[in-house]
Parts: sequence; C-alpha cells; structure tokens
Amino acid sequence: MENNALLELDNQLCFALYACAREVTKLYRPFLDELGITYTQYVTLLALWEKDEVPVKELGRRLYLDSGTLTPLLKKLESMKLLRRDRDPQDERSVIVRLTDDGRALKERAAVIPERVFCQTSLSPEEIASLRGQLQQLTADVHTRSCEGSRD
Repeated sequence: MENNALLELDNQLCFALYACAREVTKLYRPFLDELGITYTQYVTLLALWEKDEVPVKELGRRLYLDSGTLTPLLKKLESMKLLRRDRDPQDERSVIVRLTDDGRALKERAAVIPERVFCQTSLSPEEIASLRGQLQQLTADVHTRSCEGSRD
C-alpha cells in the first residue's frame, strides 16, 4: 500500500474498531436507559455479576480501566445503591467491591439485553462468536505487547 493510502481514514484499523464500538454501544443505550445505567456502568455490573466481591485493582484489570476512571464510576454505582466498597480487613490498602441486593436484582432485568441487542445486528450467532473471539484475541495480543513495553 502506498504511503498516502496508509494514512486514509478508511484504511485505519483503529478507526474501524472505534466507529464500530460506538455504533454497537448505541444499540445498548435504549435498554440501559430503561435500567437507569450507562454502558460503562453496565459492563462494570456484568463483571461483578460474574464474580462478586473483588478488589478494585482486579476489577480495573478486568475492565481495562485505570483507577482515575474506575473510582468515579464505582462512586456513582455506590450512590445508586448498586454496590458498596469496603476496605479489605486482611489488607487495609485494598478496597473490595461488593454488589448490594439491588445490584444483584438488576441482573434479572438486564438478562434480556444481549438478545435484544443481538436481534439488531445482521450477524448469525456463529458470526458473532467468531468476531468476538477475534476481537478478544486482538485485545489480548495488543495488551500483552503494550505491557511488555511498559515499565512497572
């Protein structure tokens, strides 16, 4: 590919992923509005519904969010009474995130969201699984390479 073509917007992997992510996230908005939560709050709750009572650091790693983004998000969910944050009695430096009864109950109402979103795409279940697998692999590869290049 020639240099000028390399810099065309439509030839950028990052832009294709960005635009697609924005459009897919828009599909979730009306369903999440019904629950009174944002997309970022939703994925945080998904992680907690999968594994409750986790340290903030572990949750941040799972969601690919730094503490500057995660802390206000958790504070908001706590003010909504969907979770609580408590110091770990074993390690006062660590904060454990726990769902409240309201947070656990919201899972039942959210259970219909994946199917409702899926119905708005033109992909078959097999195509979605394949695409998700490719994206997960790309994320893992990029994350591994970026972590190898960073200093702790």
